[in-house]
Amino acid sequence: MDVHTGDGMIAVPPGRVTLSDRRTRRSWPVDLAPYRLAVFPVTQAHFAQVTGEWPSSARGDQLPVEGVSWWDAVRFCNALSRCAGLTPAYRRRADAGEVEWDASADGYRLPTEAEWEHACRAGTAGARYGRLDEIAWYRGNSRERMHDVGGKQPNAWGLGDMLGNVWEWCWDVYDAEVYGTYRVLRGGGWFDEHWSCRASVRRRGHPDFRIDDVGFRLARSVPR
Repeated sequence: MDVHTGDGMIAVPPGRVTLSDRRTRRSWPVDLAPYRLAVFPVTQAHFAQVTGEWPSSARGDQLPVEGVSWWDAVRFCNALSRCAGLTPAYRRRADAGEVEWDASADGYRLPTEAEWEHACRAGTAGARYGRLDEIAWYRGNSRERMHDVGGKQPNAWGLGDMLGNVWEWCWDVYDAEVYGTYRVLRGGGWFDEHWSCRASVRRRGHPDFRIDDVGFRLARSVPR
């Protein structure tokens, strides 16, 4: 594949992915319409260009932005949408401290968990889309630091750094029954062991959580 849309994103084809929950031992299929996904996680330079902020503990224009919460990522998506003349995807309900996603909006947003895994796999069925050392920065090769985006081989659909470097926020709630508003993180990070850098691995984080191995990647819906 590798179909660029002209805005630094890849056109991801429709498909089906099966998600699973380790606690409940439940799995469920999700059918996906076409969507767009950024080739790389949001960089520090891009984040600063839109927000004027440099939240990351390690500095570098082409390093993934980290030290950003789920709320920070949502606000960035809306700010970038407005800059681009697009309809923001998110509306915050001030009374409830919650966010509503307008699925009809053409603006930037976070991928859903199913979209993330479908894009990561890129048509493959194994734990990873290639040999780990060739596709990801993780504890075994990162020298315990982040690296510029694009330094490893992309997957078959042209998406880079889907595994390793930084964990990525997704839209979804992780497990509302047990963890309330905690959101899903995917992909593994620069300080993680190899077993965390797999297409199916899930991690959770409070939406206010900020740490130096968590960033995010942009998605957009395709008009129907």
